Amino acid sequence: MLTSLDREWMEARAREAGFDLAGVADVPDSESGEAALQEQRFSTWVEAGHAGEMEYLKRTDETGELVRGDLRRAMPWARSVIVCALNYNAEAPRSIEAAPATSGWIARYAWSGREGEVGGSDYHEVLLPKLKVVEAELKQRFGEGCETRCYVDTGPIVERGYADRAGVGWIGKNTCVINQKQGSWLLLGVIVTSLEMERGAWAVPAADRCGSCTRCIDACPTDALVAPRQMDASRCIAYLTIEKKGSIAEELRAEMGRQVFGCDICQDVCPWNRHAPMGKSGALPPRAELVNPALEWLAQMDGPAFNRWFRGSPLERTRRKRIRRNVAIAMGNSGQREFLPQLTQWAAEDDVVLAEAAGWAIHRLGGGDV
Repeated sequence: MLTSLDREWMEARAREAGFDLAGVADVPDSESGEAALQEQRFSTWVEAGHAGEMEYLKRTDETGELVRGDLRRAMPWARSVIVCALNYNAEAPRSIEAAPATSGWIARYAWSGREGEVGGSDYHEVLLPKLKVVEAELKQRFGEGCETRCYVDTGPIVERGYADRAGVGWIGKNTCVINQKQGSWLLLGVIVTSLEMERGAWAVPAADRCGSCTRCIDACPTDALVAPRQMDASRCIAYLTIEKKGSIAEELRAEMGRQVFGCDICQDVCPWNRHAPMGKSGALPPRAELVNPALEWLAQMDGPAFNRWFRGSPLERTRRKRIRRNVAIAMGNSGQREFLPQLTQWAAEDDVVLAEAAGWAIHRLGGGDV
């Protein structure tokens, strides 16, 4: 059994591995009402089309049930989940603060990279080794018979739900995990284990401290937060700039503002992040060039330059093709006619999606005669 003392031991091991927060939660039995409720909520969200084109969230098993709807369906041996969180906040401006009209925005978590090194740092590659350290401690204490799996956004599990169950934080109205002391600048990693938890050792979920605040909902430019704790990902700027392939719906483009990769607005306006501490681990140091990056600089990157800057970075997976599409839209929203020559060049490209986005941006800047 994973006892209360063991839970405290586990949290200490996670902190030693470099995490800022950790907790342990039980996995509901598939036959329980709690598991059925969780599955129903997830399936309703997917059926409503809120997952957009993220097909991995819609994956089903041989019975046609959503794999992520019930952890025990995917891993029958799962009995507990260790949730570890790393604070990635950095001493730098926020997206809602004044910035040059010619600049774009890259999500805070994607700023990282080692000074003097080629390429960036992907948080998956930063968190996974730390999880492996904790996993090794588990194996040493409980033996090789303890079955485990480590995941950083890659497993059939809804991490936020288990972060809530484990007491790491509550799920805010912006759908992010919020910790009263650390805020929401948290990257999550989980270890699924076969260790049982004694009923008396179950974690107490963090109290919901959003109260009557709706700043995140009110601030979302594309109305992706359709209700408290309910996001239509197909309208979320982070989804549109990172996951969405092809053309972005025209009615959403003007609301995307200067976002080039991801979006931090709903976190930037959150009162719990007003005094959130800076990340202490040094595992994801920000690169100054990626904070309010110049749109012209991003636009002029050729393939080799893009690879040099973003190899190993989250931007690498989105690829230069989509980043250029996003930059074209941000240029169109900038109000800066100095971007018209670049946009005109893109409008003549063979890349149909880029050419169409550039044509839209040209029209928005009033440059139809260029």
